[in-house]
Amino acid sequence: MIEIIPYSDEYAAVFKVLNLEWLDKYNLTESHDLLILNDPKGTIIDNGGAIFLAKSGDEIVGSAAIINEGYGVFELAKMTVATAFQGKGISKLLLEKCLEAAKAKNAKKLILFSNSQLQTAISLYKKYGFKHVDVTDAPFLTADIKMELPL
Repeated sequence: MIEIIPYSDEYAAVFKVLNLEWLDKYNLTESHDLLILNDPKGTIIDNGGAIFLAKSGDEIVGSAAIINEGYGVFELAKMTVATAFQGKGISKLLLEKCLEAAKAKNAKKLILFSNSQLQTAISLYKKYGFKHVDVTDAPFLTADIKMELPL
């Protein structure tokens, strides 16, 4: 049974480890990632965003966040599921929770930046209605994909 729970500081280390696992796997880790992962509360939650964690028993096995970009725009970010738990629908649960939270915060649009190596994630985003747009204002050098979803 997977439970989606809100982030708290006790999960800071596992949030960082889970995200660095996939970022390093695809050679995508950048200074902007480290800024967020070293202070998720300060960079995401204190700015009006939210972080959600997927919990299986006592183990945190996934995460996703929405970052408040201002003017009704939120960025979907830091979505990951531990390798051993992939293919079980956990990403869908996390994405749905992020969509629900963004709507509750009166978001007008959800954006995301990704990399073309991450085809499984991109397919999921498309299933939820995200559309490709020109990559502008990317906070990451490795972001060669930008997608948007009007809410």
